[in-house]
Amino acid sequence: MGSLLDPVRDLIGSGPLAHLVTANHDGSPQVTIVWIGIEDEEVVSAHLFEHRKVRNIRRDPRVAISLESSGSNAVGMRDYAVLYGRARVTEGGAPELLHRLAQIYVGPGAMFPPMADPPPGYVTRIQVERIAGQGPWAPGK
Repeated sequence: MGSLLDPVRDLIGSGPLAHLVTANHDGSPQVTIVWIGIEDEEVVSAHLFEHRKVRNIRRDPRVAISLESSGSNAVGMRDYAVLYGRARVTEGGAPELLHRLAQIYVGPGAMFPPMADPPPGYVTRIQVERIAGQGPWAPGK
């Protein structure tokens, strides 16, 4: 049986910037650009510090991620994917994940994070529940 992430696995692996949407305390949206990857059938992102997105996820795990593809449809509209799911935050492992993702987002051999002795940070793990958008991952494709 395939994973829900199978249709977008190549897109995520190509390194598009991801727009992570969380809910602020007052219910308003908070959008952050993040690097993402896949581990154990979850979408993962790393954060060195306890930013607002980390606090938001701890309070309300509902998230959305939008990704733009390099592909387009027959009329030239760019393909995109929107992933909806629930997130959890684990402590530690951020420098290692950021270094691995930097090989995709910055380039092979990139040294990241660019600091000596980075803090252990946080890893956001998202269980994707639904995928929408336009492209080969769109519902009905």
